[in-house]
Amino acid sequence: MIDDSMKKSVVNRLRSVEGHIRGIERMVEEDAYCMDILKQIKAVQQALERVSALTLENHLNTCVTTAIRSDDEAEKGRVVNEIMDVFKATGKL
Repeated sequence: MIDDSMKKSVVNRLRSVEGHIRGIERMVEEDAYCMDILKQIKAVQQALERVSALTLENHLNTCVTTAIRSDDEAEKGRVVNEIMDVFKATGKL
């Protein structure tokens, strides 16, 4: 569950990313210099990484904390495996 402040921050960042992607699309259509396009793509990737980090932080502080504090061993294992699966899928492990 994302609190309103975090939600606002994430949505604002995603809107910014959306605008940057539209800008990259225009750059491609206008035959902009390849390195300029690549720099903008990298900036978008970094912005998405920040959104990912904020979302992970929120998840750890809410859902995971609640599960770890519970007496339900299956739920504890499920949330740990869920996080591990995401990191494995993204090649971060």
